[in-house]
Amino acid sequence: MDNLPRWDTASLFPSLSSPEFTSAFETVCEGVSALVGTYDELGVRAGGGGENAAARLDRVITETNALHERLGEVRAYIQAFVTTDSRDAEAQARASELQVRTVALGQLGTRLEAWVGGLGGVLDEVISSSDVARAHEYALRRAEEGARHQMSPAEEELANLLRLSGGGAWSKLHGNVTSQMLVEFRGERLPMSAIRNLASDADAATRREAYEAELAAWSSVEVPLAAALNGIKGELNVVNRRRGYRDAVEPTLPQNAIDAATLAAMQAAVEESLPDFRRYFRAKARLLGHERLPFHDLFAPMGTSGRAWSYDEAKTFVVEQFSTYSEKLGAFAGRAFREDWIDVPPAPGKRDGAFCMSWSGDASRILMNYEPSLDSVSTLAHELGHAYHNLCLAEAGRTPLQRALPMTLAETASIFCETIAVNAALAGAEGDEKLYILETQLQGHAQVVVDIHSRFLFEKSVFEGREKRDLSAGELGDLMLAAQRATYGDGLSDDLHPYMWAVKGHYYMPQRSFYNYPYTFGLLFGLGLYAVFQRDPEAFRAGYDDLLASTGMADAAELGARFGIDVRDAAFWRASLDVIRANIDEYERMAASAVTA
Repeated sequence: MDNLPRWDTASLFPSLSSPEFTSAFETVCEGVSALVGTYDELGVRAGGGGENAAARLDRVITETNALHERLGEVRAYIQAFVTTDSRDAEAQARASELQVRTVALGQLGTRLEAWVGGLGGVLDEVISSSDVARAHEYALRRAEEGARHQMSPAEEELANLLRLSGGGAWSKLHGNVTSQMLVEFRGERLPMSAIRNLASDADAATRREAYEAELAAWSSVEVPLAAALNGIKGELNVVNRRRGYRDAVEPTLPQNAIDAATLAAMQAAVEESLPDFRRYFRAKARLLGHERLPFHDLFAPMGTSGRAWSYDEAKTFVVEQFSTYSEKLGAFAGRAFREDWIDVPPAPGKRDGAFCMSWSGDASRILMNYEPSLDSVSTLAHELGHAYHNLCLAEAGRTPLQRALPMTLAETASIFCETIAVNAALAGAEGDEKLYILETQLQGHAQVVVDIHSRFLFEKSVFEGREKRDLSAGELGDLMLAAQRATYGDGLSDDLHPYMWAVKGHYYMPQRSFYNYPYTFGLLFGLGLYAVFQRDPEAFRAGYDDLLASTGMADAAELGARFGIDVRDAAFWRASLDVIRANIDEYERMAASAVTA
């Protein structure tokens, strides 16, 4: 594992202290000041009027996109160091400085939104007469809607400035504390990411001991993490209330390019599916000799694989399977490996989990905490799907404002690519190999449907409780357990995970809430698209890359309709869940045969 590749950062700048990076950093910061001057000169603010709106808007959009293009590279370069080693003082200092010196961008975004919202009928004329405005119509319509929920300009500016020392600071605290945690385990001090990876160890005693060590470690930092969560959710409650939202869910709907009817349809189908997932949990429990499944065995491996799934094997497998979809997708994966886009091994100070970020041009960077398992191969395919999405956006020449993807649609390519890989592993497998693959697939699907729904219920209850007062670490744990019981039900034993509120960094995002249900949307939408692909591969390929390139330019309902999908109809979501139900049925049959044998 120590010899696994790290991502290449030199393709952008030699180092954080290099003259090249320093120059780029200063250019971006100076560009923010210049853009503020442009907005002031053109009167881009609430009540800025509609005179010469087309020419003013063209210039604003062009200069805003240009700055964000340069800023994206500088920010990604810094994040490449912060996320792989949170103890890197120079990277942390640069990240903080960049936040402070670009804080005005948040204010400019608010000003643009307020101005666009005040144009009224003039906006329609501008969009019909300006090529630049017409190309950014979706972003402008979203701004028009968002303006209806703005506070006064002075309040918006103050909220934006205070976020650095409010929600932003609390978020940074959570990231630094959790990435630097070392956990005592069998005489060693291991990073939390390594401890959490032991949840899938083949040895039952190791899994249980790791679970107990993890809970003990979280309890040692529960006070600062509870303070961070209270601070972030309290700030969001205040701002949401001042903006006139009914609850904390409402502002997330336009952020995710969906409406209330779409969320309700999906959630109804999810709740209907929970008894089916509990069948899977009970079947797995029987295979492990339990009446009900303990949380520490939730990720226990089942069956056996004929492959060790070393990283080299994973690379070969992913390229081969991606190539069965198209030569372009396979060649793309090969390029990502060849050019060292991926930071592969777990390491002290490294962020847990996995993610993909845009890097430069059509290139991306992917963070992994790889372990030799099919689950990590699935994650690798998933993140490469995000990178392919970035490629399609770049090839289509999308601007930063057009690339502001909602989370719901940002998962489209990743789920599709993950499905290609896992279905390929499942095809032709028999016996223990088939059980192993089904287990890997169902583990992931259960997390994105069942566990994600528990996170939604938990976050909703935290926002409601935080309206009244601070919530203690113990109360947060109780809310987490209640949410897990409501979703996992009798599928799990009473040994749950009361500190999952501390584990998941998504709760600690200062400007966004409910960073959970979009994953469910992405999974089920991706499965629905895969079903369309299976019915007519050639027609699907003809429109798929364009769909990916359009995900920041239309809402989910419009994009789904291109492939005959109605996201407001619960029947669509049930059909996607039926794919998972079929795998649960097969898993139950295999488990029953194994238990009675």
